[in-house]
Amino acid sequence: MDVRTNDKLIVNCIPIGDKDRQRFMDAAGDVRIEFCAQPESEDSINGKAEIPEALRGCATAVLGNIDPATVNQFTNLEWLQTWSAGVDAYLKPGVLSEHVSVTSSTGAYGQAVSEHMIAMMWTIMKNLTFYIRNQSASRWQDEGTVLTPQGAYVLVVGTGDIGSHFACLAKGAGMHTIGVRRNAAKSVDGIDEMHGFDELDELLPQADVVALALPSAADTYHLIDERRLSLLKKSAIILNGGRGDAIDDDALAEALKSNSIRGAGIDVFEVEPLPASHRLWEEPRCLITPHIAGGEHLASTVARIIDIAVENVRRYVNGEPLLERAH
Repeated sequence: MDVRTNDKLIVNCIPIGDKDRQRFMDAAGDVRIEFCAQPESEDSINGKAEIPEALRGCATAVLGNIDPATVNQFTNLEWLQTWSAGVDAYLKPGVLSEHVSVTSSTGAYGQAVSEHMIAMMWTIMKNLTFYIRNQSASRWQDEGTVLTPQGAYVLVVGTGDIGSHFACLAKGAGMHTIGVRRNAAKSVDGIDEMHGFDELDELLPQADVVALALPSAADTYHLIDERRLSLLKKSAIILNGGRGDAIDDDALAEALKSNSIRGAGIDVFEVEPLPASHRLWEEPRCLITPHIAGGEHLASTVARIIDIAVENVRRYVNGEPLLERAH
């Protein structure tokens, strides 16, 4: 197939049922679309998309997270739609040609990740991590005073889809929400007051909870380091549902060990899986989950991923601007 003319081929690796398959076919119209997800993988969006070698050189569009190491085999690729929110691996120099558009599923994960972060916050506030351990040991023991979100200040660092969802939930629990983003002039749902990154050091000492929902970028690497952890209240809680490298994990472990902060709820880490030898595993006030706040764990997340992809297929075949474009 010579896709250098007007011929296009969309390869869809998103696991879907018959109803959604028809939606994609309707959106594609006269453009050929191939479905590569195996039936047994339905309702499981995980790992890398597998595409037959015979289709790789023909595909002009791919829906799914292909292995970045194989991208050079997709010689006619025009557009890549990921089922993940993060696309960092595809934007590294030399991975994709400049003419390839990359769109993500940003906007699909806000509900799932923010609810997970809120659950972590409540768990730490009410000492439930200690009571879970006590139950395992058949130990009947009062674990002391607890905290309430009512009237507390939460610093939401990164106010995109996840940050905004989290802020709305936090406000519902009676919290005052302070947002931090690059463009402080832009208002966001759920945020009571917005500030820029240049004010972060002044805001941290006010925070009862710090909720990180940041993308990975050079200027957010170890944004929360030893120095900034030292600015927090001893009663502060830190949550991370964005990118793992926003926190210095070693500095966080030290802050918890020295009782400099109350606790941490972390779903994402700089190195994943978190090494078994890492000190964070030993900290009873660190609630750890293995990067599962998003994924396909909530049905509405998968539905939203499919909605975004269907709409982008329609836009692609009609030459319209794509949603959630990252490149």
